[in-house]
Amino acid sequence: MNTATITGILLPLAGTMLGAAFVFFMRKGIPDRVQKTLLGFASGVMVAASIWSLLIPSIEMSRHSAAGNGTMSVVPTSIGFLAGILFLLLIDEFTPHLHLGANKSEGPKAHLSRTIMLALAVTIHNLPEGMAVGVVFAGEEHGLTLSAALAVSIGIAIQNIPEGAIISMPMYAEGNSRWRSFMIGSLSGFVEPLGSVAILFLAGFLGVALPYLLAFAAGAMMYVVVEELIPETAQGRHTNLSTIGFALGFVLMMVMDVLLG
Repeated sequence: MNTATITGILLPLAGTMLGAAFVFFMRKGIPDRVQKTLLGFASGVMVAASIWSLLIPSIEMSRHSAAGNGTMSVVPTSIGFLAGILFLLLIDEFTPHLHLGANKSEGPKAHLSRTIMLALAVTIHNLPEGMAVGVVFAGEEHGLTLSAALAVSIGIAIQNIPEGAIISMPMYAEGNSRWRSFMIGSLSGFVEPLGSVAILFLAGFLGVALPYLLAFAAGAMMYVVVEELIPETAQGRHTNLSTIGFALGFVLMMVMDVLLG
């Protein structure tokens, strides 16, 4: 594993930690307008990364390996995408967690604190992002460029900055100390490099399955967007700001992927 890959794997975690550190500089919680905009921004980045950096490369690799058979070229991408959706669905179903702003936990009943269940919800969110970073760096040996992989890593790191603040600030509002809120917000991001390393390890043994892994990561990310982020942005007031945030995040990630890819 070279220096560029290690840097790319750690960038999203650094973004989360930077955002979580906002708890030391902000006295009050994040205003609803800002939070809606940031959630929309995160959704836009994840959707654009899923399309431009994961699904399209998956289709291109499948088309190349299918020796011109256009019908079969979409099979690996379709299977991988649906498998990613199913994987996150199962994790969501069997992991007790609590979403920000919610009063009722999801998943199986467990005697866990509200803080821990909030952290588990964010961990579920961050896992597919780490998987996405790992799979694009694994793709370097199969046609994907280093700059394209770094574009995904940088894009996710940028959207992790406001996401880290969205995590740590409510933790502080729940009565945790600033340091505890920062640590919980930061720890939620550690699942990302773990997910990246796991995918890199698998890709080393399953190189021919890379189109499936690319689509798998895309499906997992899209599940988070559709199941969690969009419903949160659609509730209450200022939903138009969520739409604006989504557009900005999508365009930023698209531009980065095209220019750096």
